[in-house]
Amino acid sequence: MRAVLPGILTDVLARHGDRVAVTDADGSLGYAELADRARAAAGRLARHATDGERLRVGLYATNCVEYVVGYLATVYAGAVPFLADSAFGPFELSRIAEDCGLDLLIHAPSADVRDVVDESLTDDGEFGFLTVSRVRRYDTPRPLLLDDTEVCRFTSGSTGRPNCIEFSGAAVSAAAANWVQGTGLSGDDRIACFAALSNGLAFNTSLLAAFLPGASLHLSHGLPTASRVVRLLASTAATRLVAFPALYESIVRRSPKEGFTTVRTAISSGAPLRDTVREEFTRLTGVPIHNYYGVAETGPLTYAADGRGGGLGAPLPGVDLLAEEHGIRVRSESMGSRYLNAPGVFEQRLDEEGYYHTGDQGRLCDGALHLTGRTSRMVNVGGRKIDPIEIAEVLRTAPGVLDAVAFEAENQHGEPTLAAVVATEPGVTAQSLRTHCAATLPSFKVPGILRLVDRIPANSIGKPSIERLRRLLGEPHSN
Repeated sequence: MRAVLPGILTDVLARHGDRVAVTDADGSLGYAELADRARAAAGRLARHATDGERLRVGLYATNCVEYVVGYLATVYAGAVPFLADSAFGPFELSRIAEDCGLDLLIHAPSADVRDVVDESLTDDGEFGFLTVSRVRRYDTPRPLLLDDTEVCRFTSGSTGRPNCIEFSGAAVSAAAANWVQGTGLSGDDRIACFAALSNGLAFNTSLLAAFLPGASLHLSHGLPTASRVVRLLASTAATRLVAFPALYESIVRRSPKEGFTTVRTAISSGAPLRDTVREEFTRLTGVPIHNYYGVAETGPLTYAADGRGGGLGAPLPGVDLLAEEHGIRVRSESMGSRYLNAPGVFEQRLDEEGYYHTGDQGRLCDGALHLTGRTSRMVNVGGRKIDPIEIAEVLRTAPGVLDAVAFEAENQHGEPTLAAVVATEPGVTAQSLRTHCAATLPSFKVPGILRLVDRIPANSIGKPSIERLRRLLGEPHSN
């Protein structure tokens, strides 16, 4: 099957020529320069392909110009990019490499990939400061990709391993085109993106979507902080800001007095943004926050065009959304095909009409979606879905642990965080449990709140009482 994305990219990069395509703190590339860099790098990648097999290339880095070059180069080489969250640790990265049968890994030289790669390949400079390495061979047979798969991304799964979502080129293209149409994105826009390009928020709103109309994409290195946001907005005269709710909450706490003069639109997703934060942000900056709702498996689904009311907005073009008693079901042109490394799991969430059961509950009011809760057990922290059962199982393997329960709670700022109550033997400390978790889990899955107890409180039928567990978090303790 002929790939879709190379032709689309060739057209848009040629059409926009000398316009600025992407920048970071170290430099910038125009559209024509980006095309040249990506094609040169693609030639290097293609040399490692074997007959009859498409290369599987993992991208494991933070946002930067070179990341974009690597992504486009992989597409141009006829390979499949696997966009791994840079927050994944060595253990989780090795699971991905084995489960998905990766051939190469594009990564920062400082990344801990020693358990994943065999050798670094000669660096001819096409990828800038990023390194291309050959992934070690595993004994596990690698699963076959669907013929029309052109991009793979990851989401947390109930198996304890990141589920690898296969997307056709048509789905990736539709996600971008429908976002452009539904949000009015134009070539005059300058997007300051503080969400990882491996995440659906940035991938769907700020990568191909930016390039289609000829907008410019501005990326930031390092930990996203309120001060870093203000500096990037001022230096780029950005018109759009893309970030997760936690960053907007940080900005509100900092109360900036300048830096938002050119910004017309702020976009939030990953978890519901509290109305008080949205209202205070707009009061401080004069910029409305437009909520966005998407699901990793289905792409972008809604957009709040008003930006000043509640809710997550109306369905985007190409989206059918049903808010029913048993949860939200969606069908979109940007839907993934399946999980490469979890056969049948994705399909179980599809009904006979092709609607995907999101696990969210909500209602449509005057055409706008309002979330009211979850039908599944997944916890949403900072835009990343976490399976609390996976976390509890890891905690139970720590020395001295008798039992554990993980669940969503609020931190001192009122933001969602992952909490765990752990029944332990004497001598176990919260720090020892965090160290144990960090050895096998990425940092964002390590519980932000840990409470150690003698036994887990249970309800009348013997199951852990979440209500009593939440009360425990507010009580003083010595651990």
